[in-house]
Amino acid sequence: MKLGARMMKTGLAVAVAVYIASLTELTTPVVAGIAAVFSIQPSIYRSYQTVLEQIQANIIAVAVAIIVYYTLGDGAFIVGFSIILVIALNMQLKMNENTIIFAVVALILLMEPTEMAFLPYAGARFTSLMIGILSAFAVNLAFVPPKYETNLFRQIDRNTSDILQWLRVTIRHLNDEPALKTEMNRLQDEIRYIDQTYLLYKEERTYLSKNRFAKARKMVLFRQLIATTKKSFDVLKAFHRLEVDIDNIPPAFKEVLVTELDKVIHAHEKLMLSLMGRIRKTHKESLQETEEPDIPMLVERLIRIYEDDRDPDKLIFLPLAAQLMEYHHHLEHLKRTLQSYQRFHYERHRNMFEQKQTR
Repeated sequence: MKLGARMMKTGLAVAVAVYIASLTELTTPVVAGIAAVFSIQPSIYRSYQTVLEQIQANIIAVAVAIIVYYTLGDGAFIVGFSIILVIALNMQLKMNENTIIFAVVALILLMEPTEMAFLPYAGARFTSLMIGILSAFAVNLAFVPPKYETNLFRQIDRNTSDILQWLRVTIRHLNDEPALKTEMNRLQDEIRYIDQTYLLYKEERTYLSKNRFAKARKMVLFRQLIATTKKSFDVLKAFHRLEVDIDNIPPAFKEVLVTELDKVIHAHEKLMLSLMGRIRKTHKESLQETEEPDIPMLVERLIRIYEDDRDPDKLIFLPLAAQLMEYHHHLEHLKRTLQSYQRFHYERHRNMFEQKQTR
Protein backbone atom coordinates (compact mmCIF):
# COMPACT_ATOMS: atom_id res chain seq x y z
CA MET A 1 0.00 0.00 0.00
CA LYS A 2 1.37 3.41 -1.00
CA LEU A 3 1.07 6.25 1.50
CA GLY A 4 0.17 9.46 -0.32
CA ALA A 5 0.87 13.01 0.81
CA ARG A 6 -2.81 13.63 1.53
CA MET A 7 -3.01 10.61 3.85
CA MET A 8 -0.01 11.83 5.80
CA LYS A 9 -1.38 15.38 5.93
CA THR A 10 -4.73 14.15 7.22
CA GLY A 11 -3.14 12.11 9.99
CA LEU A 12 -0.84 14.95 11.02
CA ALA A 13 -3.63 17.54 10.93
CA VAL A 14 -5.87 15.40 13.16
CA ALA A 15 -2.97 14.81 15.56
CA VAL A 16 -2.20 18.54 15.77
CA ALA A 17 -5.88 19.47 16.21
CA VAL A 18 -6.47 16.85 18.92
CA TYR A 19 -3.29 17.87 20.75
CA ILE A 20 -4.14 21.59 20.78
CA ALA A 21 -7.75 20.93 21.80
CA SER A 22 -6.62 18.68 24.65
CA LEU A 23 -4.57 21.50 26.20
CA THR A 24 -7.72 22.99 27.70
CA GLU A 25 -10.80 21.41 29.23
CA LEU A 26 -13.10 23.83 27.42
CA THR A 27 -12.51 22.35 23.95
CA THR A 28 -13.33 18.87 22.64
CA PRO A 29 -10.46 17.00 20.91
CA VAL A 30 -12.80 14.70 18.96
CA VAL A 31 -14.67 17.67 17.43
CA ALA A 32 -11.36 19.33 16.50
CA GLY A 33 -10.20 16.10 14.84
CA ILE A 34 -13.42 15.80 12.82
CA ALA A 35 -13.06 19.39 11.60
CA ALA A 36 -9.43 18.73 10.58
CA VAL A 37 -10.46 15.74 8.46
CA PHE A 38 -12.98 17.88 6.55
CA SER A 39 -10.44 20.67 5.99
CA ILE A 40 -7.49 18.85 4.41
CA GLN A 41 -7.05 19.73 0.71
CA PRO A 42 -4.55 18.66 -2.00
CA SER A 43 -3.25 22.19 -2.72
CA ILE A 44 -2.58 25.43 -0.85
CA TYR A 45 -5.02 27.36 -3.04
CA ARG A 46 -7.85 24.92 -2.33
CA SER A 47 -6.92 24.90 1.35
CA TYR A 48 -7.22 28.70 1.48
CA GLN A 49 -10.61 28.56 -0.24
CA THR A 50 -11.76 25.79 2.12
CA VAL A 51 -10.72 27.70 5.25
CA LEU A 52 -12.71 30.76 4.20
CA GLU A 53 -15.80 28.72 3.31
CA GLN A 54 -15.68 26.54 6.41
CA ILE A 55 -15.27 29.49 8.76
CA GLN A 56 -18.39 31.00 7.17
CA ALA A 57 -20.21 27.67 7.41
CA ASN A 58 -19.15 27.33 11.05
CA ILE A 59 -20.47 30.80 11.89
CA ILE A 60 -23.78 30.06 10.10
CA ALA A 61 -24.14 26.77 12.02
CA VAL A 62 -23.49 28.47 15.37
CA ALA A 63 -25.88 31.33 14.61
CA VAL A 64 -28.68 28.97 13.54
CA ALA A 65 -28.06 26.68 16.55
CA ILE A 66 -28.26 29.56 19.05
CA ILE A 67 -31.36 31.16 17.48
CA VAL A 68 -33.24 27.86 17.13
CA TYR A 69 -32.28 26.62 20.61
CA TYR A 70 -33.56 29.76 22.36
CA THR A 71 -36.73 30.04 20.25
CA LEU A 72 -37.81 26.45 19.52
CA GLY A 73 -35.71 24.16 21.72
CA ASP A 74 -33.45 21.22 20.88
CA GLY A 75 -35.81 18.34 20.04
CA ALA A 76 -35.03 15.83 17.31
CA PHE A 77 -37.41 17.42 14.77
CA ILE A 78 -36.09 20.86 15.69
CA VAL A 79 -32.56 19.69 14.86
CA GLY A 80 -33.85 18.38 11.52
CA PHE A 81 -35.49 21.76 10.81
CA SER A 82 -32.22 23.51 11.74
CA ILE A 83 -30.30 21.33 9.28
CA ILE A 84 -32.68 22.37 6.49
CA LEU A 85 -32.06 26.03 7.36
CA VAL A 86 -28.27 25.56 7.38
CA ILE A 87 -28.30 23.75 4.02
CA ALA A 88 -30.53 26.44 2.48
CA LEU A 89 -28.33 29.29 3.73
CA ASN A 90 -25.14 27.63 2.50
CA MET A 91 -26.66 26.91 -0.89
CA GLN A 92 -27.76 30.53 -1.11
CA LEU A 93 -24.11 31.51 -0.54
CA LYS A 94 -23.09 28.99 -3.25
CA MET A 95 -20.94 26.87 -0.93
CA ASN A 96 -19.62 23.59 -2.32
CA GLU A 97 -20.99 20.21 -1.28
CA ASN A 98 -18.19 19.37 1.18
CA THR A 99 -18.64 22.71 2.98
CA ILE A 100 -22.38 22.11 3.29
CA ILE A 101 -21.75 18.65 4.77
CA PHE A 102 -19.27 20.22 7.20
CA ALA A 103 -21.88 22.82 8.24
CA VAL A 104 -24.46 20.08 8.87
CA VAL A 105 -21.97 18.08 10.99
CA ALA A 106 -21.07 21.27 12.89
CA LEU A 107 -24.76 21.96 13.61
CA ILE A 108 -25.35 18.42 14.89
CA LEU A 109 -22.33 18.69 17.18
CA LEU A 110 -23.52 22.08 18.43
CA MET A 111 -27.09 20.92 19.16
CA GLU A 112 -26.11 17.74 20.94
CA PRO A 113 -28.01 17.63 24.28
CA THR A 114 -25.91 18.79 27.21
CA GLU A 115 -26.29 19.69 30.89
CA MET A 116 -24.09 22.78 30.42
CA ALA A 117 -25.48 26.23 29.70
CA PHE A 118 -25.97 26.35 25.95
CA LEU A 119 -23.94 29.48 25.13
CA PRO A 120 -20.71 28.31 26.83
CA TYR A 121 -21.24 24.86 25.32
CA ALA A 122 -21.75 26.29 21.82
CA GLY A 123 -18.72 28.54 22.27
CA ALA A 124 -16.54 25.57 23.26
CA ARG A 125 -17.73 23.51 20.26
CA PHE A 126 -17.23 26.48 17.92
CA THR A 127 -13.67 26.90 19.24
CA SER A 128 -12.97 23.18 18.78
CA LEU A 129 -14.16 23.33 15.18
CA MET A 130 -11.98 26.38 14.50
CA ILE A 131 -8.96 24.60 15.98
CA GLY A 132 -9.51 21.71 13.55
CA ILE A 133 -9.95 24.03 10.54
CA LEU A 134 -6.86 26.12 11.32
CA SER A 135 -4.73 23.05 12.18
CA ALA A 136 -5.51 21.55 8.78
CA PHE A 137 -4.68 24.85 7.08
CA ALA A 138 -1.34 25.06 8.92
CA VAL A 139 -0.44 21.50 7.91
CA ASN A 140 -1.35 22.25 4.28
CA LEU A 141 0.95 25.27 4.35
CA ALA A 142 3.79 23.31 5.98
CA PHE A 143 3.78 20.54 3.35
CA VAL A 144 5.48 21.38 0.06
CA PRO A 145 2.76 21.00 -2.60
CA PRO A 146 3.38 18.31 -5.25
CA LYS A 147 4.63 19.30 -8.69
CA TYR A 148 1.33 18.94 -10.53
CA GLU A 149 2.92 19.87 -13.85
CA THR A 150 5.37 16.97 -13.62
CA ASN A 151 2.70 14.55 -12.41
CA LEU A 152 0.32 15.65 -15.16
CA PHE A 153 2.79 15.06 -17.97
CA ARG A 154 3.84 11.68 -16.57
CA GLN A 155 0.21 10.58 -16.40
CA ILE A 156 -0.50 11.75 -19.96
CA ASP A 157 2.68 10.12 -21.31
CA ARG A 158 2.04 6.80 -19.53
CA ASN A 159 -1.61 6.55 -20.54
CA THR A 160 -1.03 7.66 -24.13
CA SER A 161 1.68 5.01 -24.47
CA ASP A 162 -0.64 2.31 -23.07
CA ILE A 163 -3.53 3.33 -25.34
CA LEU A 164 -1.37 3.38 -28.47
CA GLN A 165 0.12 -0.03 -27.64
CA TRP A 166 -3.35 -1.54 -27.22
CA LEU A 167 -4.54 0.18 -30.40
CA ARG A 168 -1.62 -1.26 -32.36
CA VAL A 169 -2.41 -4.75 -31.04
CA THR A 170 -6.20 -4.48 -31.47
CA ILE A 171 -6.16 -3.46 -35.15
CA ARG A 172 -4.21 -6.67 -35.85
CA HIS A 173 -6.62 -8.86 -33.82
CA LEU A 174 -3.82 -9.91 -31.46
CA ASN A 175 -5.40 -8.63 -28.26
CA ASP A 176 -6.58 -10.79 -25.39
CA GLU A 177 -10.23 -9.87 -24.83
CA PRO A 178 -10.41 -10.11 -20.99
CA ALA A 179 -7.07 -8.31 -20.63
CA LEU A 180 -8.18 -5.50 -22.97
CA LYS A 181 -11.48 -5.05 -21.14
CA THR A 182 -9.66 -4.80 -17.81
CA GLU A 183 -7.16 -2.33 -19.25
CA MET A 184 -9.90 -0.18 -20.77
CA ASN A 185 -11.57 0.16 -17.37
CA ARG A 186 -8.22 1.10 -15.83
CA LEU A 187 -7.47 3.61 -18.59
CA GLN A 188 -10.90 5.20 -18.14
CA ASP A 189 -10.13 5.71 -14.43
CA GLU A 190 -6.68 7.07 -15.27
CA ILE A 191 -8.18 9.61 -17.67
CA ARG A 192 -10.48 10.85 -14.92
CA TYR A 193 -7.44 11.18 -12.66
CA ILE A 194 -5.66 13.17 -15.38
CA ASP A 195 -8.59 15.59 -15.49
CA GLN A 196 -8.38 16.04 -11.70
CA THR A 197 -4.62 16.66 -11.85
CA TYR A 198 -5.10 19.20 -14.64
CA LEU A 199 -7.58 21.12 -12.47
CA LEU A 200 -5.08 21.14 -9.58
CA TYR A 201 -2.34 22.36 -11.92
CA LYS A 202 -4.67 25.04 -13.28
CA GLU A 203 -5.36 26.24 -9.72
CA GLU A 204 -1.67 26.63 -8.87
CA ARG A 205 -0.91 30.31 -8.34
CA THR A 206 1.69 32.04 -10.53
CA TYR A 207 2.95 35.11 -8.71
CA LEU A 208 5.50 36.47 -11.22
CA SER A 209 3.94 38.17 -14.23
CA LYS A 210 6.71 36.93 -16.56
CA ASN A 211 5.68 33.32 -15.78
CA ARG A 212 1.95 33.79 -16.31
CA PHE A 213 2.09 33.92 -20.10
CA ALA A 214 4.31 30.81 -20.23
CA LYS A 215 1.91 28.93 -17.93
CA ALA A 216 -1.07 30.02 -20.04
CA ARG A 217 0.59 28.56 -23.16
CA LYS A 218 1.51 25.42 -21.23
CA MET A 219 -2.09 24.98 -20.10
CA VAL A 220 -3.27 25.21 -23.71
CA LEU A 221 -0.72 22.54 -24.64
CA PHE A 222 -1.74 20.24 -21.76
CA ARG A 223 -5.42 20.69 -22.59
CA GLN A 224 -4.78 19.61 -26.20
CA LEU A 225 -2.61 16.69 -25.06
CA ILE A 226 -5.43 15.47 -22.84
CA ALA A 227 -8.03 15.93 -25.60
CA THR A 228 -5.87 13.96 -28.08
CA THR A 229 -5.29 11.17 -25.55
CA LYS A 230 -9.04 10.94 -24.92
CA LYS A 231 -9.71 10.78 -28.65
CA SER A 232 -7.16 7.97 -29.12
CA PHE A 233 -8.99 6.11 -26.35
CA ASP A 234 -12.30 6.67 -28.19
CA VAL A 235 -10.76 5.11 -31.31
CA LEU A 236 -9.58 2.12 -29.24
CA LYS A 237 -13.12 1.69 -27.84
CA ALA A 238 -14.57 1.91 -31.36
CA PHE A 239 -12.25 -0.86 -32.61
CA HIS A 240 -13.05 -2.95 -29.54
CA ARG A 241 -16.78 -2.71 -30.24
CA LEU A 242 -16.26 -3.66 -33.90
CA GLU A 243 -13.73 -6.44 -33.28
CA VAL A 244 -16.01 -9.19 -34.60
CA ASP A 245 -17.72 -7.21 -37.37
CA ILE A 246 -14.48 -5.84 -38.76
CA ASP A 247 -13.91 -9.23 -40.44
CA ASN A 248 -16.60 -8.16 -42.94
CA ILE A 249 -14.25 -5.49 -44.34
CA PRO A 250 -12.53 -6.53 -47.61
CA PRO A 251 -8.98 -7.90 -47.03
CA ALA A 252 -7.40 -5.25 -49.28
CA PHE A 253 -8.92 -2.46 -47.20
CA LYS A 254 -7.89 -4.16 -43.95
CA GLU A 255 -4.27 -3.88 -45.04
CA VAL A 256 -4.71 -0.17 -45.82
CA LEU A 257 -6.49 0.34 -42.48
CA VAL A 258 -3.62 -1.22 -40.51
CA THR A 259 -0.99 0.72 -42.49
CA GLU A 260 -2.70 4.09 -42.05
CA LEU A 261 -3.41 3.54 -38.36
CA ASP A 262 0.23 2.58 -37.83
CA LYS A 263 1.14 5.95 -39.34
CA VAL A 264 -1.32 7.72 -37.04
CA ILE A 265 0.05 5.94 -33.97
CA HIS A 266 3.60 6.76 -35.06
CA ALA A 267 2.65 10.41 -35.57
CA HIS A 268 1.15 10.58 -32.06
CA GLU A 269 4.21 8.91 -30.53
CA LYS A 270 6.50 11.27 -32.40
CA LEU A 271 4.65 14.31 -31.07
CA MET A 272 5.10 12.98 -27.52
CA LEU A 273 8.83 12.48 -28.16
CA SER A 274 9.07 15.97 -29.60
CA LEU A 275 7.38 17.31 -26.49
CA MET A 276 10.04 15.63 -24.34
CA GLY A 277 12.79 17.19 -26.41
CA ARG A 278 14.00 13.88 -27.85
CA ILE A 279 13.65 15.04 -31.45
CA ARG A 280 16.21 17.56 -32.70
CA LYS A 281 14.78 21.02 -33.14
CA THR A 282 17.43 21.84 -35.78
CA HIS A 283 15.88 19.28 -38.14
CA LYS A 284 13.44 21.35 -40.15
CA GLU A 285 11.35 18.35 -41.10
CA SER A 286 11.31 16.84 -37.61
CA LEU A 287 7.55 16.37 -37.66
CA GLN A 288 7.19 15.47 -41.35
CA GLU A 289 10.19 13.28 -42.22
CA THR A 290 8.12 10.06 -42.32
CA GLU A 291 5.11 9.51 -44.54
CA GLU A 292 2.07 11.30 -43.14
CA PRO A 293 -1.14 9.33 -42.48
CA ASP A 294 -3.97 10.02 -44.90
CA ILE A 295 -6.99 9.64 -42.62
CA PRO A 296 -9.42 11.50 -44.93
CA MET A 297 -8.64 8.96 -47.67
CA LEU A 298 -9.11 6.11 -45.21
CA VAL A 299 -12.47 7.46 -44.06
CA GLU A 300 -13.59 7.99 -47.63
CA ARG A 301 -12.80 4.37 -48.49
CA LEU A 302 -14.54 3.20 -45.33
CA ILE A 303 -17.70 5.05 -46.35
CA ARG A 304 -17.42 3.69 -49.89
CA ILE A 305 -17.53 0.12 -48.54
CA TYR A 306 -21.09 0.84 -47.39
CA GLU A 307 -22.05 2.75 -50.55
CA ASP A 308 -20.87 0.00 -52.90
CA ASP A 309 -23.35 -2.66 -51.77
CA ARG A 310 -25.71 -0.68 -49.47
CA ASP A 311 -25.45 -3.36 -46.82
CA PRO A 312 -27.14 -1.99 -43.65
CA ASP A 313 -24.83 -4.13 -41.50
CA LYS A 314 -21.90 -2.04 -42.66
CA LEU A 315 -23.44 1.14 -41.26
CA ILE A 316 -21.73 0.21 -37.99
CA PHE A 317 -18.43 1.34 -39.56
CA LEU A 318 -19.59 4.94 -39.96
CA PRO A 319 -19.05 5.82 -36.25
CA LEU A 320 -15.50 4.45 -36.63
CA ALA A 321 -14.99 6.77 -39.60
CA ALA A 322 -16.17 9.72 -37.51
CA GLN A 323 -13.84 8.80 -34.62
CA LEU A 324 -10.87 8.49 -36.98
CA MET A 325 -11.54 11.92 -38.50
CA GLU A 326 -11.81 13.54 -35.07
CA TYR A 327 -8.59 11.84 -33.96
CA HIS A 328 -6.89 13.16 -37.09
CA HIS A 329 -8.08 16.73 -36.40
CA HIS A 330 -6.90 16.53 -32.77
CA LEU A 331 -3.44 15.34 -33.87
CA GLU A 332 -3.15 18.19 -36.38
CA HIS A 333 -4.19 20.69 -33.72
CA LEU A 334 -1.71 19.18 -31.24
CA LYS A 335 1.08 19.47 -33.81
CA ARG A 336 0.38 23.16 -34.41
CA THR A 337 0.07 23.83 -30.65
CA LEU A 338 3.33 22.05 -29.90
CA GLN A 339 5.23 23.84 -32.66
CA SER A 340 3.94 27.18 -31.42
CA TYR A 341 4.87 26.39 -27.83
CA GLN A 342 8.38 25.20 -28.73
CA ARG A 343 8.95 28.29 -30.85
CA PHE A 344 8.52 30.59 -27.86
CA HIS A 345 9.56 28.43 -24.90
CA TYR A 346 11.91 25.79 -26.31
CA GLU A 347 14.95 26.33 -24.04
CA ARG A 348 12.91 26.47 -20.84
CA HIS A 349 10.83 23.54 -22.01
CA ARG A 350 13.93 21.42 -22.78
CA ASN A 351 15.55 22.25 -19.43
CA MET A 352 12.35 21.31 -17.62
CA PHE A 353 12.33 17.81 -19.16
CA GLU A 354 16.06 17.35 -18.58
CA GLN A 355 15.46 18.02 -14.88
CA LYS A 356 12.53 15.57 -14.80
CA GLN A 357 14.56 12.82 -16.47
CA THR A 358 17.44 13.15 -13.97
CA ARG A 359 15.14 12.70 -10.95
